[in-house]
Amino acid sequence: CHDHKFDPFTQRHYFALQDVFAAVDRAERPYDRNPGTARERKELGAELDEARGELRKHREGIVAAGGDELAGLDKALAEHAAEVKLEKKSPAFGYHSGISGKQGDEKWVAVDLGREVELSRVVLHPCHDAYNNIGAGFGFPVRFLVEAAKHESFPAPTVLADESAGDYPNPGLGEYSAAGKGTIARFVRVRAVKLAPRSNDYILALGELEVFDKDGTNIARGKKVISRDSVQAPVRWARKNLTDGGWPRAKNQAAVSALAQAKKKRDALMARLKSPEWLSRQKSLMAMEQGLAGKLSRLKKAGMVYAAATHFKAEGNFKPTMGKPRAIHVLHRGDILAPREKVKPGLLPFSAGAAIEMDLPAEHSEGERRSALAKWITSKANPLTWRSIVNRAWLWHFGAGIVDSPNDFGRMGQLPTHPLLLDWLACEFRDGGQSFKKLHRLIVNSAAYRQSSIWNEQGQRIDSGNRLLWRMNRRRLEAEEIRDAMLQASGKLRPDMYGPGFYLFMLEKTAHSPHYEYHKFDPEDSASHRRSIYRFIVRSQPDPFMTTFNCADSSQSTPKRDEALTALQALSLLNSKFTLVMAGHFAKRLASEAETVEGRVRLGVSLVSGRKATEEEVVGLSAYASEHGLANLCRVLFNLSEFTYLD
Repeated sequence: CHDHKFDPFTQRHYFALQDVFAAVDRAERPYDRNPGTARERKELGAELDEARGELRKHREGIVAAGGDELAGLDKALAEHAAEVKLEKKSPAFGYHSGISGKQGDEKWVAVDLGREVELSRVVLHPCHDAYNNIGAGFGFPVRFLVEAAKHESFPAPTVLADESAGDYPNPGLGEYSAAGKGTIARFVRVRAVKLAPRSNDYILALGELEVFDKDGTNIARGKKVISRDSVQAPVRWARKNLTDGGWPRAKNQAAVSALAQAKKKRDALMARLKSPEWLSRQKSLMAMEQGLAGKLSRLKKAGMVYAAATHFKAEGNFKPTMGKPRAIHVLHRGDILAPREKVKPGLLPFSAGAAIEMDLPAEHSEGERRSALAKWITSKANPLTWRSIVNRAWLWHFGAGIVDSPNDFGRMGQLPTHPLLLDWLACEFRDGGQSFKKLHRLIVNSAAYRQSSIWNEQGQRIDSGNRLLWRMNRRRLEAEEIRDAMLQASGKLRPDMYGPGFYLFMLEKTAHSPHYEYHKFDPEDSASHRRSIYRFIVRSQPDPFMTTFNCADSSQSTPKRDEALTALQALSLLNSKFTLVMAGHFAKRLASEAETVEGRVRLGVSLVSGRKATEEEVVGLSAYASEHGLANLCRVLFNLSEFTYLD
């Protein structure tokens, strides 16, 4: 809502950066863990789009050939459909597909007849719904095919009717009939290739699907209905409504007859227009489309990830941009009701007056904006990226960064204690392949890192805060590391990786908000014995044990955690339910791996401190274990400073 108070960033800079992401939302999107599968899915998707485009152009050609005669018949169909009046309406409307954000999305619904039958006729009955003042013909597909097959996957289906060449007029309450052609099939499907529009989205809806055999019996009545997706909102909308024998009927049969006559004329015209060559080409294109769709469907199902997305399933008013950036304006004082000048995508300047415009062509995709930003961030000429990332690595190893304000390298940030070292590390990382493994190896092999943390009076007098690193900083293990170290020492740490997280609480679902009962959780639950990185985090109610050891608030950026020293920490390592259970397992491990009390003491000290126990420690701790038990000894070992601190 205003220019930055300290650094050279104006409101315009902020909104220019926002414009880079103007087409992006956060939503569930498919994700392939295997890059090869992702590449194949992308290639097949592009080929399928191209094949569908060819098929669409081929079908549009027949509409153009129909000229004024076809246009006149379509107009007559629409007029007659509007004249049809509705009888008393049933509470069961029919079948309703899932909602789509694109009219070109494909939807389908099919009936399983239960056995193979010789088909005589397939009849589609439209819905009636007053939503958005649509009424009769609600959801009837604009372009569609009626297909039959012997198998549920519809390999090489028989096309009973093809209305995909041009927009089919809304039939109102008039039925749509397709000849069965004596086809032997078990499954009959309606496949919409252009959906019916609503207010801001698109659907497929049908009141009833009838399938007649050669004896004139509707063999679809009461049969199982399958579909790509469905809105299940009984009694109004449900899959089973498609074969329940009910659909909206018209009062005035004269209008229905006129509608049927106009449809008959249209069907005859379309039959004349579809030459053998046209039909042959259509068959070839459809086979190509179905082949590519089949290959795509046989790929391993993609997982879902909550991430940046431009294409996703719409949910109410939350709709995808489909890659079209929204207009971004400067908002004076943050007022969204009074937008000012429109901005272009831009970058942040390193100094006042620096250029921020992106080098993009006039016509560019939204992905090119984000790509340009990524290239700018990782540019060798961008010192901020390389300095800030090596500073964070340094902070992680030493407990303090060369710049002690890792989130602020601006005017209000701290000056580096070793500016030449910072630049040297930045260049080594940047020019050495940006390998974090190499960077960590470089730091931990340095003389600075290999120093002892032993205090001396001279160093303390000159640099009490150890900013110049005259000794190594002691670092306390973070909350997650303490928990994992206790699991490791007790022999209960599970090494398995990936998969869903685990709870450290009992979840109680109430009429309102859920309750997260940490005190009721059983630490013996083996599912929770994995590394803490896999624990389920409740941002509104953090884990008390982890919070005691300064575990950061996961809803905020925390470049460096606090290291408070409190009595609660000692009490948690002595008396918490988790400590008591792990101390018991630790004791069992020591008892199984060493025969004598002294041997168990030596092993215990070694496991928690990484060093050999002194003779004095062996004598004292052995006496304690003999008097109070091995489990209590393990609680003492968990409370050693050497267990929670790295020297």
